[in-house]
Amino acid sequence: MKIARFSHDEAIMYGIIDERELVVLAGDPMFTGYETTGARVPLADAALLAPVIPRSKVVCVGKNYHDHAAEMGGEAPEEPLLFLKPNTAVIGPGDAIVRPTLSERTEYEGELVVVIGKIAKNVKAENALDYVLGYTIGNDVTARDLQRKDGQWSRAKGFDTFCPLGPVIETDFDPANATIETRVNGEVRQHAPLTDMIHSVPAIIEYASAVFTLLPGDVIMTGTPAGVGTFAAGDVVEVEISGLGILRNTARDAVPAS
Repeated sequence: MKIARFSHDEAIMYGIIDERELVVLAGDPMFTGYETTGARVPLADAALLAPVIPRSKVVCVGKNYHDHAAEMGGEAPEEPLLFLKPNTAVIGPGDAIVRPTLSERTEYEGELVVVIGKIAKNVKAENALDYVLGYTIGNDVTARDLQRKDGQWSRAKGFDTFCPLGPVIETDFDPANATIETRVNGEVRQHAPLTDMIHSVPAIIEYASAVFTLLPGDVIMTGTPAGVGTFAAGDVVEVEISGLGILRNTARDAVPAS
């Protein structure tokens, strides 16, 4: 089942995609279930938004593919390497990624994203998927020069617009059967099976929930494969995961402060 968050007639709604239509839900399915209103909206008339706005945090995993760890210089961590993005970084499909004036090197990082569906604390890996609402696509946009300068990652990965998510949440998805591909202006830059992840989704949930409580609507970005690189203003960045669709965003430069 594909769940969308969308705007139509100046209202923000949730819906289930049924071919070329959205079956309108009574509310956020994370909290109100899948009760429908009886209304339908043509997909062509709706503007898809970020399918979820994290209630408290975006949890990210660094260097979770061996090849990416190597290209970043160093060995892959033995345990998941966690960091956070603020929820103010989240944008949706079609929204602009704004390249900040403080950075001269912004880079894409296409990733599988897990959407948490219920409160999770000290969850064991064997039960971890019981806490997952579904999956979507993300782009862990990074100001690489600031990451290297700061030595920690909060500023480099936390700018507004640095967390594109979408286009929908798929509740019936198996990472073992999917691949991820990132393209810039149609040119393939990243391509890998999701099975190349070092730490699996259940293992990441167990590790993260031992540190902090995961709340409904929190998301976990599971790491990016090798092939990260730069993009410029005007470039179209696409992240595609088979079974989840395509997350597409165009970049622009920030307007310098006057």
